[in-house]
Amino acid sequence: MHFDEMNLGDYRIYAGALEAPGGYVAAVVVNRLRGVAQAPREAYRDIAMSGGHRWARAEEALRYAMGRGAELVKTQKVAC
Repeated sequence: MHFDEMNLGDYRIYAGALEAPGGYVAAVVVNRLRGVAQAPREAYRDIAMSGGHRWARAEEALRYAMGRGAELVKTQKVAC
């Protein structure tokens, strides 16, 4: 397993590349750091991204997961 994380605005994005038969699958969790009172901390989770697509390298899966998490935060498609 390979992991990376970054802060983006009021959110922290956790990305993962998980070993699977045929390569690596991507996973992402977006947590709220501050903002909405009484809102759940976890704003988004997807541990089966891209319908199970496999990447040959862990770095590729991590890049995809991190990019998708950042896109969700920037377009406000995470739970409020």
